[in-house]
Amino acid sequence: MPNFIIKTHQKNAIYKGNQIYILNKGMNSGKPQNEPFTNSFVILFQNDEDAETVYWLAYSLWKAKFWHQSLLGSVIPFLRIADFKKDFMSKVNEMMQEHELHKKQVQALRFLEQKEDQLQKNIVLINEMRRVILTRYCKKK
Repeated sequence: MPNFIIKTHQKNAIYKGNQIYILNKGMNSGKPQNEPFTNSFVILFQNDEDAETVYWLAYSLWKAKFWHQSLLGSVIPFLRIADFKKDFMSKVNEMMQEHELHKKQVQALRFLEQKEDQLQKNIVLINEMRRVILTRYCKKK
């Protein structure tokens, strides 16, 4: 079972060891990232393995829009840290019961992320080629 501490991220804070950041404002609340967001929680770990495991659990919850039910506020929705801690801890415990299934799911998610990155790069190249062709075509006339 991963061991971690959840805190509100402070702008100029420097954390030792491994950490991930969870966005806590807006419709993308719950989104994990390795770099800090302006409005985020930080989850601190003692080792890389725990950080990696929890990152993918947080990613799964974010993609499934799990945090939408906990959002508060009418103009800019946000997550409260107490709600996040309670729900996140229970979900981590629940999801870690099936550790082998979790490993397979993470492997599949990583594969899909790689494929998505490749497709995004291809789209950028296609758009660049289209721009070059159109630029050349328009200059000839």
